[in-house]
Amino acid sequence: MAAQSRGHICHCLGRIEAVRRDSPVVISGLRRRTGGELVKGVRSLARGLADSGVARGDVVAVAALNRYSTALSIELLRDRYMELFLAISYVGGIVAPLNHRWSFEEARMAMELVKPKMLAVDEYCSPWAVELQTSDSLSSIKLYLLTGESSSSFNCNHRTTGKPKGVKISHTALIVQSLAKIAIVGYGDDDVYLHTAPLCHIGGITSCIAMLLAGGCHVFIPKFDAKLTFEEIKNHQVTSFITVPAMMSDLISFVRKSNMLSDGETVRKILNGGGGLSEELTKCASHLFPHAKILSAYGMTEACSSLSFMTLFDPMFKKSSASFHDKINVEADSRHHHLGGVCVGKPPPHIELKISGSSDNCCTSFVGNILTRGLHVMVGYWNSTEVIMEGSAENRWLDTGDIGWLDGKGDLWLVGREKGRIKTGGENVYPEEVEAVLSQHPGVSRVVVIGVPDIRFTEKVVACLNIKEGWKWVDHSSKYSLEAKEVSPEILQEHCRQSNLSRSSVPSTSLMSIREQYDMPYLKQTLSSPKTLLMRNSNLSPEWTDCSVDPQGRNRYLM
Repeated sequence: MAAQSRGHICHCLGRIEAVRRDSPVVISGLRRRTGGELVKGVRSLARGLADSGVARGDVVAVAALNRYSTALSIELLRDRYMELFLAISYVGGIVAPLNHRWSFEEARMAMELVKPKMLAVDEYCSPWAVELQTSDSLSSIKLYLLTGESSSSFNCNHRTTGKPKGVKISHTALIVQSLAKIAIVGYGDDDVYLHTAPLCHIGGITSCIAMLLAGGCHVFIPKFDAKLTFEEIKNHQVTSFITVPAMMSDLISFVRKSNMLSDGETVRKILNGGGGLSEELTKCASHLFPHAKILSAYGMTEACSSLSFMTLFDPMFKKSSASFHDKINVEADSRHHHLGGVCVGKPPPHIELKISGSSDNCCTSFVGNILTRGLHVMVGYWNSTEVIMEGSAENRWLDTGDIGWLDGKGDLWLVGREKGRIKTGGENVYPEEVEAVLSQHPGVSRVVVIGVPDIRFTEKVVACLNIKEGWKWVDHSSKYSLEAKEVSPEILQEHCRQSNLSRSSVPSTSLMSIREQYDMPYLKQTLSSPKTLLMRNSNLSPEWTDCSVDPQGRNRYLM
């Protein structure tokens, strides 16, 4: 690696070699690699890449599961995914991780955008390479490699609409964001980190680099599975991992169904992303992992992962302090109640946040677009002139596309997503705000709020929900009574009104009740003529079941 005056993720290799030369750094199935072996592998791969023609500035696309697999092609590159990621960076290349969940067509569009010189795949994604070689549709690819796993200096970010976008992320951004996780979450060289998140996602990448910088041990699994997660936690005394709400829900559901002990006594740190954990999930998680500090992060790929952090549960104070959710409810006093939203915590010291239209960075009475600037912000979109910054070149702010406000204590409150808002009767409704209110009803376990096309109002506000065990869904009008343990559209509307939700935000009577067919309910992205209803991130499982509205706008129930 050439001398670097700026930040470079491979700077961590010297410390790993010095501190953990003979200690395990990588565990994958029955395979273990020491720090010395990891560093040697990275340098060997880097020489192989250079000899194969990969040079500074060349793009290498990687599509694979997290765990190592056996290489069947070029001999100098075998079962080294994390090493491959580091080695590409070592020679000055650019890693483009592709989501293994994508269809071939989605992956092809992403590669057409970034024009990689090499495509590295494992057995799971090898059909993509076969298809490309057969069709010869991407002339930029000169080398194919069947190997193992990835990380990046830019991400292909697939949106709910349109084609994937290549997000260019610098080494400096990856380092400062990883150091923030070390400082806030508390990662150290005594950590055993389980890779539950895919390394094609920015959260998985920055957590991987954070652990490399901290000098901890990495435990790899091919992809998230609740049973396998608990097995790895027990076998390797795992101390930390990251989740999204669906993962945590699956872990809880698995323990309940199997009637097993969680084996979570060794876990000390859990970082949640991709949506907030509900109070119920946080409580259950604290029982499964009683010694774990549970934190949640809000962020985006364009900001190289997390923009703010908050502690949901701290075992040090579990006997003497109120829960975080209770604390937030108290702090959302009447002075700011009309602003709404969900608290997502404070930014790290190196991140600036601002509300668009406000005169300073701390405005307690202004709701607007959330802006950010700093070393963490992406360089830009790959081969795109799209304007995503506000202000001059010297004073640029990245518009996150989210709506929120900052309180007097520096906490960020997320109201909703600009593109996800529901337009009903001329009013703007942010689904997250309605979901936050409905989730506080004692009979509701999970909820997603969407907009349904409507001739009169443009869109109607519709709530899709699960009710808790022991509660009953009733289609008829019923008085608002907690003792009866009944839930109906009218009861939920009254709950929203009592919670001071604006009239336009109260869901219409066209409510979808999603009954729990199994232990875990599933909601699907559906078509409702004339437009698609896009299901947003929530506490639901990533698997899906049909959910639809009939042409007359009446609700249809899932049984």
